[in-house]
Amino acid sequence: MSTIDLTHHFLIAMPAMADPYFAGSLTYVCEHNDRGALGVVVNKPIEMTLQGLFERLALDLPDRTLAKEPVLFGGPVQTGHGFVLHAPAGDWQATLRVGEHIGLTTSKDILDAIGRGEGPSKVIVSLGYAGWAAGQLEQEISQNAWLTVEASETILFDTPLEDKLAKALRLLGFDFTQLAEAAGHA
Repeated sequence: MSTIDLTHHFLIAMPAMADPYFAGSLTYVCEHNDRGALGVVVNKPIEMTLQGLFERLALDLPDRTLAKEPVLFGGPVQTGHGFVLHAPAGDWQATLRVGEHIGLTTSKDILDAIGRGEGPSKVIVSLGYAGWAAGQLEQEISQNAWLTVEASETILFDTPLEDKLAKALRLLGFDFTQLAEAAGHA
């Protein structure tokens, strides 16, 4: 059986996605192997800013612009834990490297560094992540729950939240109006 590796790919939720956690979502796959997959939803803000998160953790965040950035819903697994998707990958205590440039870090040392202005230049902070058991993501893709496309760091880090999904879809050569029209028609 051939296996696909969707590490550093976007999962674009199809319009028919019924799961409320993933409807309208763009998920960045951080790891995909024969044991399963791990990703972070990168376009769903929660009602918390980085300032609020840093206050909860008793950390300073003097950068007013960064303080206003939203914390994202990264997925339904471990929603009480923070996950920092960042570039460059750097050298933090608990980092999963995604290719050469991107890391997913779960240790507090990266938040301390961000507060001091010494963190990575590009960061997305989420609570929770998305996880799939072995073969589960492949099955969901075969059932047309997701479209996949190689990820773009520009879309990931430099595109406004509300535009990320549409821009990722454009990487495949079409937009959501075309997808919505095609969905549900034989």
